[in-house]
Amino acid sequence: MKAALIRFKERDAGLLSETDEGYSFSYLDDYLQSSDPSAVSMTLPLSHQPYFSKVLFPFFDGLIPEGWLLDVALRNTDISELDRFALLLLCCKECIGAVSVIPLKDDEDE
Repeated sequence: MKAALIRFKERDAGLLSETDEGYSFSYLDDYLQSSDPSAVSMTLPLSHQPYFSKVLFPFFDGLIPEGWLLDVALRNTDISELDRFALLLLCCKECIGAVSVIPLKDDEDE
């Protein structure tokens, strides 16, 4: 399973993961219980319940670069343009805006 920590405005906000069944996103309890939590996206409102999707959530897919910047990433890796989660993990650690995607160690890497 591939997973990433989602940071929002420099705060750990949630976990995004890819499984054989699709994708899940859940907010961290500490983030939800903080004094001023904000949703990372209008399409992912604050909730204690995880979100599930067969495809990568459009909000996160929209963070992946396009055009020449995507071409640079693809040229310098062996990642397929179709592997959107791998591209998200590769390209979005320090995106422009409030959201960052920090790759977590894959269980299969051990």
